Amino acid sequence: MFVPGKYTGRGKWMDGWESRRRRTPGHDWCIIRLGMRGIIRGVNVDTRFFTGNFPSHCSIDAVDSTRPLSPRMYGAEGGPWTTVLPNAALEGDRDNYLTIRSDLPWTHVRLNIFPDGGVARLRVYGDVVVDWRRMTQGERLVDLAAIEHGGLAIDASDRHYGEPNNMIMPGRARNMGDGWETKRRRGPGYDWAIIRLGTPGVVAKVEIDTQHFKGNFPDSASLEGLLVDGTWTELLPQTKLRAHHRHLFVRQLRVTPPVSQVRLNIFPDGGISRLRVYGRVATA
Repeated sequence: MFVPGKYTGRGKWMDGWESRRRRTPGHDWCIIRLGMRGIIRGVNVDTRFFTGNFPSHCSIDAVDSTRPLSPRMYGAEGGPWTTVLPNAALEGDRDNYLTIRSDLPWTHVRLNIFPDGGVARLRVYGDVVVDWRRMTQGERLVDLAAIEHGGLAIDASDRHYGEPNNMIMPGRARNMGDGWETKRRRGPGYDWAIIRLGTPGVVAKVEIDTQHFKGNFPDSASLEGLLVDGTWTELLPQTKLRAHHRHLFVRQLRVTPPVSQVRLNIFPDGGISRLRVYGRVATA
């Protein structure tokens, strides 16, 4: 975001990270702890609004660590850091999409900018990697659909008011915009969203939360699961929902073999703030 005429004691206010003009050898960098450990497929080094003050080049290093990084590691050259993006040219005031070719999981990235300048946003795209052996100790139920466990919305009938991936985000929804809501249906049919689970599992408990949706919640909902043979099977029969309510289903669920995806059907339309699919990880 750019606000004309807005300045701070250090100069022009910018909604991003901008380093001072470097008058000595070297380059600037910043370290980001990833929200989820995973394999990085690509990044967007967004230089929006930085026109005469964007970095000419950047590179990205990464590290996989179960412990917090120590200060002596921050600017270290070489190990434990691995370069996953060699020096790449950037353009100003635009998205700079760059491909990462690495099949290893990482927990932190270090963005190096040469020699200095401003970056509005850094987006890191990839696949979540979960240590399921550790996650499933003690036979406890795990939210197989959670985005932090590798869940992902892969398709939906409608995204008019909200993205279906919102339903599998951590915590309770902040407002209606933090959920999935479809437009008002004026014809026959119903809306649906398909969630790929982080790993196949046997579903034991389901939560459908309509928090914040009071006059626009679905009348009812059902849930289906995708079996290994590619067929859909019913997990939760069509069931009435209430406004602004956290629905928990256990006894209502049908016992099925492990499923790899779930399809939430809402009748006829409306909004869901969160979907939780608790289960036990399928064993080989």
